[in-house]
Amino acid sequence: METLLKTNRRNFLKIAATAGGGLLLGFNWSSCDSPKMKVVTDEEVLKNALNFNSYLSISPDNHIVIYSPNPELGQNIKTSFPMIVAEELDADWSKVRVMQAFLDNEKYDRQVTGGSGAMPHSWERLRKAGATARQMLLEAAAKRLDVSMDELSTDLGQVVHQSSGKKITYGELASDAAQVPVPENVELKKPKDFKIIGTSVKNVDNRAMFTGKPLYGLDVYKEGMLNAMIQRPPFGMKLKGVDAEAAKKVPGIRDVVTFKNNVAIVGDATWPIMKARKLLKIDYEPEDDKLESTDFHNQLFKDLLEKGKGEVKRKDGNADAAFRNAAKVVKSEYQCPFLSHSPMEPMNFFAHVREDGVELIGPTQTPDRARDETAELLGIPKEKVTVELTRLGGGFGRRLRADFVVEAVELSKMMNAPVKVTWTREDDITGGAYRPAVRYRFEAALDKNNQMIGYKLRGVGINAGNCTREHNFPSGSVDNLLIESIEYKSSITTNAWRAPITNFLAFAEQSFLDEVAEAAGKDPVDFRLELLDRAKKSPVGEIHYDIDRMRGVIELVAEKSGWGKKSGVAQGFSVYFSHRSYVAQVAEASMAEGSPVIEKIYAATDCGIVVNPTGADQQVRGGMVDGMGHAMFTNMTFTNGVADQKNFDTYRLIRMKETPEIETHFVDNGIDPTGLGEPALPPTGGAVANALYKATGKRLRNQPFTEQEEFKGFKLGDRA
Repeated sequence: METLLKTNRRNFLKIAATAGGGLLLGFNWSSCDSPKMKVVTDEEVLKNALNFNSYLSISPDNHIVIYSPNPELGQNIKTSFPMIVAEELDADWSKVRVMQAFLDNEKYDRQVTGGSGAMPHSWERLRKAGATARQMLLEAAAKRLDVSMDELSTDLGQVVHQSSGKKITYGELASDAAQVPVPENVELKKPKDFKIIGTSVKNVDNRAMFTGKPLYGLDVYKEGMLNAMIQRPPFGMKLKGVDAEAAKKVPGIRDVVTFKNNVAIVGDATWPIMKARKLLKIDYEPEDDKLESTDFHNQLFKDLLEKGKGEVKRKDGNADAAFRNAAKVVKSEYQCPFLSHSPMEPMNFFAHVREDGVELIGPTQTPDRARDETAELLGIPKEKVTVELTRLGGGFGRRLRADFVVEAVELSKMMNAPVKVTWTREDDITGGAYRPAVRYRFEAALDKNNQMIGYKLRGVGINAGNCTREHNFPSGSVDNLLIESIEYKSSITTNAWRAPITNFLAFAEQSFLDEVAEAAGKDPVDFRLELLDRAKKSPVGEIHYDIDRMRGVIELVAEKSGWGKKSGVAQGFSVYFSHRSYVAQVAEASMAEGSPVIEKIYAATDCGIVVNPTGADQQVRGGMVDGMGHAMFTNMTFTNGVADQKNFDTYRLIRMKETPEIETHFVDNGIDPTGLGEPALPPTGGAVANALYKATGKRLRNQPFTEQEEFKGFKLGDRA
């Protein structure tokens, strides 16, 4: 234990690498050996640098700085964005420095990380930024050499005069090029000419991460900064009273203050704050007479599915008539629990409220929301709030909100000092904004020829908004279809959770389609291809997905996995379109000592042009492990408004030894990138569940799988 008390982030990485299948966390209670984060500057690189546009600058000493505007939470955008700029610039990547841009809505119009939309939104903008600077450098070189631009080319950060062989570095041209009028129209490269895009480039923050350099919000330190932790009320409760006398006596505690329903302990460091927090005596009282529990939610789902008034989201043909005339009807219900986002780095943020403005530093997926909510709270112009972005230690949608930012702002104003608020892991799990709990009822009508002639989906979500995706497959392929959604408003807060709604809906839809295929006596892959053929030849209503792209990933994964051609393994299939991209998967299960084990999962992905193969591969693998782990193990339950699970000892995540082999493949179709942060997660649960069914004969309709009656008697196989 003594070693852990003195560890820092660099040593933690070493510990984590030797932890095997378990979860071992190292904490640094003392601040003496922890690197501190200062304002992000690099004076040597930026000295005399000339800005060609908001995305890049070039200094006379030939250093190129490319700014990445979007928050980096592990989706590799801080590497991929600069690669695109550098490609069109024809830069020498070894001389490129990447820096995180501050929030600036005038320069960048979408500084958001969410919805897998950063790459589709920025692809052309980034290319134009690099191509524009390249054009200006060429014009400057043509003038200096007194030659036509047609005689010049660029390569590795140099302008080359083809006939004489003369070369001028971008740095030598920087001052002259900066005076060239910015061209309105520039020519972009053809994909066949790419030199950087499509190559494997290491994460630009790798060295800093591996050596424990300050990158994250938890690393932020400012002279005179106070630390704070907050005790928040259970869901449905409000603060009645607090006795903080004992807590205030702990050395290192500056004050205990209340605001709204929160009790904040403010001190010099986190360790005395955590000690003082345990000494608080807080009384709460219900906001109303309904404190929700999981048993209540389970009954609620059943009642609303039977009697609730659903909002019709899509209606094609006459579904009721199709079911009346059906030769066979298949009907099933699927349910998922609330889930915590559980990023490795819990919520935290630094705020300094001054008379002349507000300084914000920390990990947020929506820096403009952090700024706007701060300005609204304080009643000041948005222009008086600056937001500096750190790298995010995970987010998965949790950091789309700004509640943890506003807490730091409120405390900074109350304490008249800079304050960093830090959530503990228990705060994060018990007081977070969860993945909504949802229950679905699916029905399919088959005619005498085993054609699906009717399809119904009715969903009930708790604070889920529209819990369906009414335009996703198989919509458009069924003559008679009805999709309805019901929302129940709860005091338990919810939020976008990686691949919102589709993170569970995909599992439910793809598992149900396997049930329908089995009832029809058809191979699951052939059944889906048959539906796609019908949507292609005789579309019903609007088609909001690309039939050919979906067919492409299905055929690719079937080929790579040897679908239906292997003995000794049970294969499960799933395919899904979400966030503009398409992913098909085949999971393989075998029996080990009488229990099923997921041995391998194949994935075929169509996300358009792959900017960085290494990053893309990691995104797919990470999404699949995330999808499998939460489908298999993870659960959030509540008793009287209080979360039953409080830390990783009871909130079960997948372990390293439970992770199957993963084989990834990408469709090379040359279209513009369509996003990859989320699409690999949704189909994983369905592929795994369908493989487990083939192996065991047990249909899994609720998550987490390991807590279902169908799974009892089985022990999850150890792949180690």
